[in-house]
Amino acid sequence: MQRSVEINAEVAGRTGGGKGFHYLHWRSKLELSIDCFICERTNRTTVLEVGAERALCSGSRSGIPGHYTAARIAAFDVTSGEDRLALRAVVSFWWAPFHDSRSGHRNAAPTLHPWVRLHIGYECPEDADEPGTASIATNMARPASESCGQCGGTVVTSEQTPTIRLLD
Repeated sequence: MQRSVEINAEVAGRTGGGKGFHYLHWRSKLELSIDCFICERTNRTTVLEVGAERALCSGSRSGIPGHYTAARIAAFDVTSGEDRLALRAVVSFWWAPFHDSRSGHRNAAPTLHPWVRLHIGYECPEDADEPGTASIATNMARPASESCGQCGGTVVTSEQTPTIRLLD
């Protein structure tokens, strides 16, 4: 059966230009923990990319390598203000009941411990030729900040944990 989750996040940081400010934007990649019916493992980190028709499951730690799985980003909506950046993403994935092949636990949709990592790109005003990246995740202590790899200044701050909500 097909399931969908909605992910919402908001961060503080400059989205427009200006002296001393980093230009922020959401990157088109995200990582989400879902239960994978292909390798029959729960809580797998799944890497999704906007526009891709399938995702990459991390596989199992016991020798089964990563593999493609039936999941995709169905919506990726960005809202920005002068000093905030918001994201609403919908991930659609196939789900079937199973028991984890290693632990024997029954799976759930979404997984019992949902987790997401969202990626942010930025340009440093001191070196615009070398773009930087940062990320926020649900398991970070709040408030969480990321610093610029070039100038050391604060690029982005996350005050609230991204939310994950099952839609259907």
